[in-house]
Amino acid sequence: MTKANTNYLKLTAGYLFPEIARRVNAFKEENPNADIIKLGIGDVTEPLPTACCEAMKKAVDEMSDRATFHGYGPEQGYAWLREKIAAHDFQARGCHINASEVFVSDGAKCDTGNILDIFGDDNTIAVTDPVYPVYVDTNVMAGHTGSATEDGKYEGLVYLPMNAENDFTPPLPSQNVDLIYLCFPNNPTGAIATKETLTKWVNYARENDAIILFDAAYEAFITDPEIPHSIYEIEGATECAIEFRSFSKNAGFTGTRCAYTVVPEGLTAKGDDGSEVKLWNLWNRRQSTKFNGVSYIVQRGAEAVYSDAGQKQIRALIDFYLENAKIIREKLSKAGLTVYGGVHAPYLWVKAPSGYSSWDLFDMLLQKANVVGTPGSGFGSAGEGYFRISAFNSRKNVETAMQRIVENLQV
Repeated sequence: MTKANTNYLKLTAGYLFPEIARRVNAFKEENPNADIIKLGIGDVTEPLPTACCEAMKKAVDEMSDRATFHGYGPEQGYAWLREKIAAHDFQARGCHINASEVFVSDGAKCDTGNILDIFGDDNTIAVTDPVYPVYVDTNVMAGHTGSATEDGKYEGLVYLPMNAENDFTPPLPSQNVDLIYLCFPNNPTGAIATKETLTKWVNYARENDAIILFDAAYEAFITDPEIPHSIYEIEGATECAIEFRSFSKNAGFTGTRCAYTVVPEGLTAKGDDGSEVKLWNLWNRRQSTKFNGVSYIVQRGAEAVYSDAGQKQIRALIDFYLENAKIIREKLSKAGLTVYGGVHAPYLWVKAPSGYSSWDLFDMLLQKANVVGTPGSGFGSAGEGYFRISAFNSRKNVETAMQRIVENLQV
């Protein structure tokens, strides 16, 4: 008899965002004339940068001519894009990252799940709480955890609590762990990690032979020059960290799909016999076997991000969303709510008023204000009592949503 992967049955509920969509769709069916404003998922709303569109249009024309047509490209990404990524995003900031260590992909979300392919099943894994659900769910699916407990946590994972008392910066583990998921600027709390904080984590990883899986998808929103954009700005990080980045939030590629993962060539893990195994070799083999690469057209669009025009245009996009975040932060704070984040990140982490659970607040705002956010409990037990609001929307919608929330919410 064919056997199913019953690890999927351990998942306590549907993935957070489909559940939000289900509730929103049910409300729309009952209220077809409701003008719903979505500030829940991290999907962008503004058009792609003109430089990217022009580059992709040119690439489409190339595909119509036999002389310039492109079929399968390198699974790792075209060299001309990888070189620009290495030079602009890392070498310009003093990071010793080469183009050969950059692997272009179709999404950071995909890569943070797929990266588990190159690690063994008996690693001790640490995640923050609250946490981006993909980190937890993909480990559950891979059989790296036990069952869920009553509070929604999974046996076998080490949870690192983030709260207002520690400025939403996770504490170092009290036990040895092998894999550590970190995300900064943080999704969902909007918190940042200082150089001092990242140095502590790098030192811990090196001292304990651990590897940090560092999600920097929102680094473009950092405006303080003292805050690191990459973990590789910390000495020794190439010996203990893999970094994930995306063109989704800085250049609006959520529907176009392009990202990249950096695996330093000197990064190693232990084989079953105790030998040192180069993770670059394993990831390269994984991508070559399971992935056919991002399309030539999309990679040309991503390359245009690094042109002079592209840099100006993505800066304007980032500034637009940061201004949205500022409006949200100021309006909700003035209304008496406690708000975190939204300064170096597109997300705001809002403390629910007394008497509201995370899902209570979600349902109330949907039904009374016709505004969609994300219940904090969907990011883990430590997220209960909080609510995430995204700054990704038009200025008009953001201003209208804030007016509705303030009018309908009794603090």
